[in-house]
Amino acid sequence: MRSRFDRRGFLGLAASMLLSASGEAAAVTIVALGASNTYGRGVERAQAYPAQLEALLRARGHVVQVINAGVNGDTTGRMLDRIDAVVPSGTGLVILQPGGNDRRKGEGATSAGNIATIEAKLRARGIRVIMLPNGMFRRLPHQADGQHLTPEGYRMLAEAVLPQVTAALGR
Repeated sequence: MRSRFDRRGFLGLAASMLLSASGEAAAVTIVALGASNTYGRGVERAQAYPAQLEALLRARGHVVQVINAGVNGDTTGRMLDRIDAVVPSGTGLVILQPGGNDRRKGEGATSAGNIATIEAKLRARGIRVIMLPNGMFRRLPHQADGQHLTPEGYRMLAEAVLPQVTAALGR
């Protein structure tokens, strides 16, 4: 007699085989790794650029999941420390936004090395990397603090990175 676990395992396998047979593609995982402008400080989570990017990609027929791995105040050193925990196996693409916290926190001298190590670790895992340089934020609408984007600014950022992401996805 089979246990419930065996039946569930069998049913899960059967379901995945049916999905494969029906031609439905598995979702591509994209991780947005960065600081507060990735997190979406000052706006609702659905207004942050990773959520808006996912919506734009899905509207264009891409089967994707965009994980927001932004942390307010994060430095490249802390991003490097947490990379294995926030970038799951099977991730296809990471959008890296290092931000300006290294400089503000006196860690600017290690920034370039940390970024190079993050990129090397991801590429060694077969993950493509798109860099979001801080210069991309200059002409976008900011909140009153002058550092973080408005919902419209995050929408504009998602639209600006969209061509790079679609090219990396191969469509």
